[in-house]
Amino acid sequence: MRPSIARLGDMPPPRHAYLKWWGDTHGAGLKQRMTEYTLSPLQSKVAPNMIRNYVFNFYRRVSAEAIYILVPFALGYGIYTWGNKRYNYINSKAGHIAGEHH
Repeated sequence: MRPSIARLGDMPPPRHAYLKWWGDTHGAGLKQRMTEYTLSPLQSKVAPNMIRNYVFNFYRRVSAEAIYILVPFALGYGIYTWGNKRYNYINSKAGHIAGEHH
């Protein structure tokens, strides 16, 4: 399918428009009712409290998720240590005398 002539054309002219197209230098008077403000890079504070906010945000997020990490870890560690103690007892002389065979 061949594009139409309107699609082959360039950008529409800025007649009767308040804003111009990007890069258009013609018709400087067409831009109306628009105020532009700039701030010097030397006057702006890029990251005034970045480290402080990072520390407090980190503490807040970790403390909110700590229960979901610590409870399963403690449960797993408790089962692991109980299993090791039980295994060592069963394989010891006292375990054999008590009649707990493996």
